[in-house]
Amino acid sequence: MDILKNITEQLHGNVTEASFEGANIVVYTDNAKFFREGESTIKEIVSQIKKRIELRADQKILMPQEKAESEIKKIVPAEAEITNIIFDVQRSVVIVEAKKPGMVIGKQGSILDEIRNTTFWAAQVQRSPTIKSNITDNIREVLYANNNYRRKFLNSIGQKIYKEWNPEKVDEWVRLTFLGGGRQVGRSCILLQTPNSKILLDCGLDVASQGADKFPYLDIPEFNLAQLDAIIISHAHLDHVGLLPYLYKMGYRGPVYMTAPSRDIAALLALDFIGVAYKQAAKPLFDSTDIKEMVKHSICLNYNEVTDITPDVRLTLYNSGHVLGGAICHLNIGNGLHNLVYTGDFKYAHSRLLEPAIASFPRVETVITESTYGSKDDSFPPRKETEDKFIDLVNKTIERGGKVLIPELGLGRAQETMLILEDAMHSGRIKKVPVYIDGMIWDINAIHTAYPDFLSNKVRTDVFQDNNPFMSEFFSRVGSPQERKIVIEGGPCIVLATSGMLVGGASVEYFREFAGNKNNMICFVCYQGVGSLGRQVQDGATETRMQIEGKEEVTKIEMQVETITGFSAHAGRNELLSFFNNLNPKSKRIIINHGEVSKCLDLASALYKLNRVETNVPRTLETLRLR
Repeated sequence: MDILKNITEQLHGNVTEASFEGANIVVYTDNAKFFREGESTIKEIVSQIKKRIELRADQKILMPQEKAESEIKKIVPAEAEITNIIFDVQRSVVIVEAKKPGMVIGKQGSILDEIRNTTFWAAQVQRSPTIKSNITDNIREVLYANNNYRRKFLNSIGQKIYKEWNPEKVDEWVRLTFLGGGRQVGRSCILLQTPNSKILLDCGLDVASQGADKFPYLDIPEFNLAQLDAIIISHAHLDHVGLLPYLYKMGYRGPVYMTAPSRDIAALLALDFIGVAYKQAAKPLFDSTDIKEMVKHSICLNYNEVTDITPDVRLTLYNSGHVLGGAICHLNIGNGLHNLVYTGDFKYAHSRLLEPAIASFPRVETVITESTYGSKDDSFPPRKETEDKFIDLVNKTIERGGKVLIPELGLGRAQETMLILEDAMHSGRIKKVPVYIDGMIWDINAIHTAYPDFLSNKVRTDVFQDNNPFMSEFFSRVGSPQERKIVIEGGPCIVLATSGMLVGGASVEYFREFAGNKNNMICFVCYQGVGSLGRQVQDGATETRMQIEGKEEVTKIEMQVETITGFSAHAGRNELLSFFNNLNPKSKRIIINHGEVSKCLDLASALYKLNRVETNVPRTLETLRLR
């Protein structure tokens, strides 16, 4: 069935072109009357084929850009505070960036409709970050600078999806191969195969490992980059997305599906990854051109948006509660033949930053779950108790004239800590001392302010009301070695710095300077990977050998060492059990990965006993048949 030809014939000569934008269909018309009045005809066809169709104006009838920009500024209220207007000519789309996007949309889309009917451009709205974000600006530039290529790319994706598209067809088998992340935390990477599709779920690194163990197994007969149809990224931590630009370096030119915040943060972390490699006098795995390729080939989805990604696989992303833009991935395979839920990393509890993970899906047969904190010893204390303990430790360190170092994951954990500190200082529960933010945390904060719709209700409201907690007077950005020196030589303070496992980055420099003073404290608030410097310190090392400017130095550890587990952005043991208890509908099979061996096995045993459901704990390189 040629779906585009079918649509074109039904529109009786009103269409100059019909093409795909991924799984969506776009029809272009040079008939101004049909452009304004043809929506009812389009809706009739949509109801027949059950696919999204968008009607756009052919370039011949578009208002010239300069005049269109002037008209848009007249139509949109000044209070919306437009910051940029970008024309994507090849797609007849205009992107309006504004501080208050709701005022660009108007009541029930009235202002967007007025822009469309006046200028014939299809208007899309984006929020301007409260904090200036170079990475977001650069990504938008890459997307629209390559718009001719991008239009062809999106059309080619649709051609592949619909070439084999047959809603009546039933596939015979589904299988998973774990290329990484089996019985370990790090290098998450799973190959999903059906007779029609090869899809990669995540492609990360083990940041705490060295040598071959750092990377997923991509050199096995099962995996052929040239045959890969799509990649899905659950979220933008390096252990899930770190190797993605490398795939584009090796020639992959297919789509990668994720949320828009995940795309922006993945690009930022990849650039930082290159910078850290240079600092360590190592050759980076990829360069900035490979990151641009990743961005050019990204297809971003909102939560709850259903889209076909191959002829026999439909994808929906749901909030995972883990980090900004993090997603639980629901895959409908073979038109309902099998429904797979891949949790990625998730948090099944309220945090200050995010709402809890979704546990209700249309259909579920198999779930792949993380188990970072899956053992019976991994139950987190109540949140208030955890925050009180943290605040008490910080106060005692400040009272004795010490400095607090909190190594942070730049994404998620750092923002949660900032919200706790901002609230505690605002209410007087922590003495007001400087809180220094170092590493890429500030840039990631900027991305948070560009996508407040993905945040918790309270933080979203604060951002909307120009009460942005990330821009609080209590926070100071450290952006140079000179500023870092001032922090090191100054008085009591709190330092949040990347990386969270003391593997490269500013946190290592602060650790080296703070470690020898017993008045100081290092407080671990995120998972410490096996083999990382953070894990060694956490496990009680009294000294450590560090490479400083090419020379090995011994650093004695006299500072107080504390671990707060209750702040984790991962689900603790009780949350994991609660998630499966509340899962709707119940799954027939649970596959456990992303955890140390003992935690995987412990969680598998508990889930089997409680749910009487088949559980599997695959090793890396193991293949499981789902049906």
